[in-house]
Amino acid sequence: MELLPMLLLFGLLGVMMYFMSRRQRRAQEQQVQLQSSLAVGDRVMTTSGLYGTVTDTTDDATVSIEIAPGVETEWLRAAVREKVGPVVEDDELVEDEVVADETPDSEIRDVEVRDVEVRDETPDNASSLESGKQK
Repeated sequence: MELLPMLLLFGLLGVMMYFMSRRQRRAQEQQVQLQSSLAVGDRVMTTSGLYGTVTDTTDDATVSIEIAPGVETEWLRAAVREKVGPVVEDDELVEDEVVADETPDSEIRDVEVRDVEVRDETPDNASSLESGKQK
């Protein structure tokens, strides 16, 4: 009878190890698939958090990534963590802001302004706070 609890414990441990290894294997397969699918023009992020655009994928072990205009660096394919979306140009944001500012005066509504009471919440012994020590 003492053998049954031990067998159940080992069985439970075996099932947990199986599911954990399966999840790791799936993540590893996805990473290999990502690294093999890199193409010129893809925006990527490296494992160190550096963003750039893939410029050369001719080598099986490395890729060239442009991290700034005219600055290319060579990275191991394994260092590419993920593909990211395209770069949003600052010019597009400025145009959107200009359009928002061109609202006709007829569409601007009056806004009621209310007085707000400001309370002074300074403690009585404020000098103790300045020195960083409480007395």
